[in-house]
Amino acid sequence: MNAASPRCPCPEGTDTEIAIVGAGLSGTLAAHVLGRAGYQVTLIDRHPVFPREFRVEKIAGDQIGKLRRIGLMDKLVAAAMPFGEIVNARKGRILDRTRAQHYGILYGDLVQAMRADLPETVRFVAGRVSKVEAGPDHQRVSLLGQGEVTARLLVLATGMGDVLRRDLDIERRYIHQRQSLTFGFNIRPADADAFKYPALTYYGERLSDGIDYLNLFPAGGTTRANLFVFRDHRDPWVKALRENPKETLVETLPGLTRVFGDFEVFDKVDSWLTDIMVADRCRRDGVVLIGDAYQTSCPAAGTGVSRLLTDVERLCMAYVPQWMATPGMAAVKIAAFYDDPEKRAMDMHGLQLADFRRNLTIDTGLRWQARRQFHFGRRRIMNGINSLGPSFATKLRSLPKPRIKPAA
Repeated sequence: MNAASPRCPCPEGTDTEIAIVGAGLSGTLAAHVLGRAGYQVTLIDRHPVFPREFRVEKIAGDQIGKLRRIGLMDKLVAAAMPFGEIVNARKGRILDRTRAQHYGILYGDLVQAMRADLPETVRFVAGRVSKVEAGPDHQRVSLLGQGEVTARLLVLATGMGDVLRRDLDIERRYIHQRQSLTFGFNIRPADADAFKYPALTYYGERLSDGIDYLNLFPAGGTTRANLFVFRDHRDPWVKALRENPKETLVETLPGLTRVFGDFEVFDKVDSWLTDIMVADRCRRDGVVLIGDAYQTSCPAAGTGVSRLLTDVERLCMAYVPQWMATPGMAAVKIAAFYDDPEKRAMDMHGLQLADFRRNLTIDTGLRWQARRQFHFGRRRIMNGINSLGPSFATKLRSLPKPRIKPAA
């Protein structure tokens, strides 16, 4: 896709080709990709400077490849803290090590890094959107005290906010209410100059605790902690963690300090309660939803950034050029994006992995008890085999894994 992509002129009375409402990660990335392709884009957000917000704080795996494909990996590298190894542990013992490139970065810093160098074809508007209207030819965005913006295509990247979707009669369908809790906080060594390892993933020790895992990694100039929990948000343990995070963690994960070192928690404890939801009745004239505006993700599953990057890549590089080449923006055009096989596969993977992480952490059934034993036992064995040489490790990896079908 490039500036030479054929496209119809904007209808009379239209200010811009594409209006994007929401300049968090998904909206800002979409604006970058479309702006570099030569489209006239208006990016709208109520925050002129993105505020501190607890969301994704680590980039790794397929997300790196996706960022490279859309041409934005260099911006991440310049703003993030890289690390290449994570020690994985449980019950005070090392399970194994993950060796792959990772980048730690606070969500607000990530968004600001992407906003800092928007293409000249992108106009950023700081303002509060009061109403949106969509149709087959014109899309209209009303701003409080600032008039309105009209466009050929409207992209909603508004995260979990519902107000603007209601203007368009788009609804949310719950897959799992209050599916998980995520906590984020900063730590530092209590009795040493540094922790034993730059990065650690520590898994829950007891089924009753409802802890999937704790991620400790460098980000924002400190060591950042992300804790993923499947517990009721009204549980007294949740209040205890917010008020006395270190004491609560040490009591719940008694082997943690033995592996990582003693620590202090400073700054406040952020939290995030996740509902897994999917947009219904969203195949509308003129408007398309991306990222969390379309489907939310379980943070413990780690698929949220992969999903939004898939949305941005498929929408901006496969469908917008097709849509802009012909008049109108009817719902039949928009439907092609939602039906895209790659997008659908990623959306389904996100739902399945969210279900898997929850069951692996708290399901008391015999099948999942056996799955947990196999999951952690195999990793300990694999770590021991690795120490004996690569040929032993290769043979063990070739053994078949049990197939566990996610619960419906």
